[in-house]
Amino acid sequence: MQRRVTSPGVSRTLSAGDTLGQAEAEAAEDEAWPVAVGTTSLSVPLPGLDRLVAPWRRAWDTAARHGGTAHATVLFPFLSRERVDGDARAALARVFAAHPPFELRFDGCARFPGVLWLRPEPDAPLRALTADVTAHWPEHRPYEGLFGDLDPHVTVANSGDARQHDLIEAALSPHLPLTERVEAVDLVAYDGVKWRQWLRFPLGRADGAAAGHSSTNC
Repeated sequence: MQRRVTSPGVSRTLSAGDTLGQAEAEAAEDEAWPVAVGTTSLSVPLPGLDRLVAPWRRAWDTAARHGGTAHATVLFPFLSRERVDGDARAALARVFAAHPPFELRFDGCARFPGVLWLRPEPDAPLRALTADVTAHWPEHRPYEGLFGDLDPHVTVANSGDARQHDLIEAALSPHLPLTERVEAVDLVAYDGVKWRQWLRFPLGRADGAAAGHSSTNC
C-alpha cells in the first residue's frame, strides 16, 4: 500500500512501513492498559479489516504489539481465565446464540484523544452484545466504567501524534468503505507476553458450543 500524502510540513510518498516518527513511537513506553496474566476479553474478530490495517497497527497500536488483531471489543476486562469454567462457557454460548450474525461497514476514521479508530456501522449489534454480557455479569463493566458509554470502535493507532494519525487516515481512506460479516465472538486471554485467542462462540446457533483456538488476537 503506497500513497502520496500531504499534511502540515509533510509531503511525500507514504507506505505502511514508512511512517512518520516510527522510531520515536517504538521507543516510547508502552501505554497499554495494565494487564495481569490471565486477563480475558470478549471481542469480535475482523479478519478482513485486519488485512488492511495490520501494518499500521503493528507500528502504532499497543495491543497489536502484544498479538492483538483488528477487533471490536464486546467486553474488557472479563472474567479471569481460571474463572471461565464450564458454567461460564455455557452461559456465554447461550448469550451469543441469541444474537444473529450481522454485517459491519467501515466508512472512515474517527478520533478519541490520542487514538485513531474506524467507526463500525451500524453499531447497534455490538452494543447489544455488550449489553447482554454485562446483564449476565453486572460486576464487569466495559473498561471498568472509566470511559462511560464509549462508542464501539476498532483501534488503528493509540500512539503517535495527530500528524501521524493524519498520515495513516490518508493512506486508509482510498480502501474504504469495507464491509465485514460478523459470525462469532472470541474470548481471548493474556498470557504475560501476548493476547491469545482461546474460545470462539458462534452467533445465532442454539448448538453454539465454544470452539478452542490457539492463534493470537485481542
